[in-house]
Amino acid sequence: METRIALIGIIVEGSEATEKLNTILHEYAHHIVGRMGIPYREKGICIFSIVIDATNDVISSLSGKLGQINGLSIKTVYSKMPTGKNKDSAL
Repeated sequence: METRIALIGIIVEGSEATEKLNTILHEYAHHIVGRMGIPYREKGICIFSIVIDATNDVISSLSGKLGQINGLSIKTVYSKMPTGKNKDSAL
């Protein structure tokens, strides 16, 4: 099955959402290429970026589950890279 690269941006506005976030990300760990979290203490939030390589259905499922968590704001951006393109040609 063909996969796509996507970036999921997450802003955690309530610390109670963090445990649910980590539980869901653990379910999708085999699709996650990398993740980065930045605490923004002055504003009392955390910002996460998740890079995922998965089918459209998996990406949509993950985004949907995250979007249901109170205290999270999320946005998903998909790569425009055509299917089957050589990974080195984008560099």
